[in-house]
Amino acid sequence: MQKDKQPDYHPVIFRDRAAGYAFLTRSTADSAETLVWDDGETYPVVDVEISSESHPFYTGKARVVDSEGQVAKYERRYGAGGRDAGEDPAL
Repeated sequence: MQKDKQPDYHPVIFRDRAAGYAFLTRSTADSAETLVWDDGETYPVVDVEISSESHPFYTGKARVVDSEGQVAKYERRYGAGGRDAGEDPAL
């Protein structure tokens, strides 16, 4: 491996302002803005729009689709009859 070819891998704080959540990890991301972490050390901070604290998939606040209601809506609109089991689908 050649020297000076790899990016600097260092501790960075990622902050989700919408959720009021921040976490310390290692990354190659850099920022001019810094923040003092709980351990008293100063680290660069990168603001992110979505994190595991604010994303609906991770928080469980995603909208649940009511499939039973959709079936009932379809049956009201188009009728519950449909094709008979013995009917030829080519007709």
